[in-house]
Amino acid sequence: MKYRALGLLILVATTVLGCTSVPKGLEPVDEFDGGRYLGKWYEIARLDHSFERNLSNVSTIYTAKEKGEIAVLNRGFNEKDGEWKQIEGKARFVGDETIGSLKVSFFGPFFGGYHIIELDRINYSYAMVSGPSRSYLWILSRTTTLDEAIYLKLVNRSAALGFDTTGLIRVKHDRTA
Repeated sequence: MKYRALGLLILVATTVLGCTSVPKGLEPVDEFDGGRYLGKWYEIARLDHSFERNLSNVSTIYTAKEKGEIAVLNRGFNEKDGEWKQIEGKARFVGDETIGSLKVSFFGPFFGGYHIIELDRINYSYAMVSGPSRSYLWILSRTTTLDEAIYLKLVNRSAALGFDTTGLIRVKHDRTA
């Protein structure tokens, strides 16, 4: 009985910890400035997942909190329900705060990886983010549109890194509220 409980504990710990790690072969950006990353970002494209299904007009606001924690507010319009949806969460750096690797939680003690793998280092105007695996990818911008040449550069870069870019959804931004 003891061994079964210990095995279950190890399995749960490995699963939870594995959800925040960087996918093999990817490197989060270095010389990262978390203060410059704060503020509002718009989702330009994403790989689809159930928690964002049917959402358009998606944005996220990152705000500094105490002890290095970051408040996260995700918001989007559910095209199927015709309603705005939002969820609040928190983020923390996985390690060194000059590396663009964080863990994000929207549900209690459960965290998922948030790894900034491309970034406009001059203006912090666009970013490409991976989750804990290559099935999670977001292309973000400080504005609701992104120059097409930059977008294609990011899509090509993500394909070269092993993401299935054929599944990318371009996010519509046509509402305000």
